[in-house]
Amino acid sequence: MDIDLTGKRVLVTGGNSGLGAAIAKAFSAEGACVAINYLVNPEETDTLVKQFVTAGGKALGLMADISDAEAIEAMFEEIDEAWGGIDILVNNAGIDGHAALGWEAEPDAWGKVIDINLKGAFLCARAALKRMVPQKSGVVLNTSSVHEVIAWTGYSAYTASKAGVSMMSKSLAQEAAPHGVRVLCIAPGAIRTPINKAVWSDPETYKDLLTKIPLGRIGEAEDIARMAVVLASDVAGYITGTTVFVDGGMTDYPSFAHGG
Repeated sequence: MDIDLTGKRVLVTGGNSGLGAAIAKAFSAEGACVAINYLVNPEETDTLVKQFVTAGGKALGLMADISDAEAIEAMFEEIDEAWGGIDILVNNAGIDGHAALGWEAEPDAWGKVIDINLKGAFLCARAALKRMVPQKSGVVLNTSSVHEVIAWTGYSAYTASKAGVSMMSKSLAQEAAPHGVRVLCIAPGAIRTPINKAVWSDPETYKDLLTKIPLGRIGEAEDIARMAVVLASDVAGYITGTTVFVDGGMTDYPSFAHGG
């Protein structure tokens, strides 16, 4: 089976580090033109853009706060000017927020997580769909999490945002399907990235983490990136309105493996 994304115009939000960078690299390797959205660390973006261009690809670095509607529209207009539109949006940007029990959480901090993870994903999806629906093609791939279905003490904003992204995606998929546009989620489990190094670099916390993963290993960024490419390609052309979990079985409730 040959996945060919040659010439496809892709935007990856939060695409200059961690999962986003791995996803951007995977799309570029398949021949796509990749726009990398970022808010901080422009040097990392420049490095990726140069890497893709040196390899013969096309790439853009686009700074924008995805929770700002005007900034989002300006970013999409830059893509329009450079490439004439967009074929694939990967809504990857997001934050965990600070851990706090619900009755101790600061409303502004709670709301910031929602603004970035849910509102930001919607604003980008909205801008992409405005372009994809008229052209009768396109894919919006939203990054959810196993925490769209698994509770997480101290992170009610994060879990609420990811559950919201899931249901938002289903509704947008229902609206866009008659126009030949797919909308779906990819939901990572525990993945080895710099943002969660404190967990996987400590032997005790890592040991505990593995008890939550039936496959017995932590995921790598490439596990998510490869699946993102597949889901955005014609190979997955009959998949929309659902979440694909890439979690080593974490959502299979491994604590019940030995009985209830």
